[in-house]
Amino acid sequence: MSEPKRKTVLLVEDNEDNLVVYRTILDYVGYHVLEARDGEEGIRLARQEHPDLILMDISIPKIDGWEATRRLKADPGTRAIPVIALTAHALEEDRQKALQAGCNSYLAKPVEPRRVVEEVRRFVGPPAD
Repeated sequence: MSEPKRKTVLLVEDNEDNLVVYRTILDYVGYHVLEARDGEEGIRLARQEHPDLILMDISIPKIDGWEATRRLKADPGTRAIPVIALTAHALEEDRQKALQAGCNSYLAKPVEPRRVVEEVRRFVGPPAD
């Protein structure tokens, strides 16, 4: 019997504390976590690794999360990957902007790690098949 394949989450986040918290909880519940600290690296890793889901911070260096999401959703190779926006921008217009950019969901920071895991599960199911 081979090991069940773990689902992969790409975490695009430049804040070290947030990165550690979300990576730790996702890893703990069983997801494989890839990390990117800016939009350019996030796009590159998404195209290279084809994660099951992307957690996208919006206020990130080089290319912001809105633009990174637009580019990924415009690319046939990454278009189908669900993107969850993680952002401190918590206004209704920000939520609308996230959906217009192509995000499948939106979580306003600060967000409890448990809530992040629930949202990841909602889109990709349990950590392993």
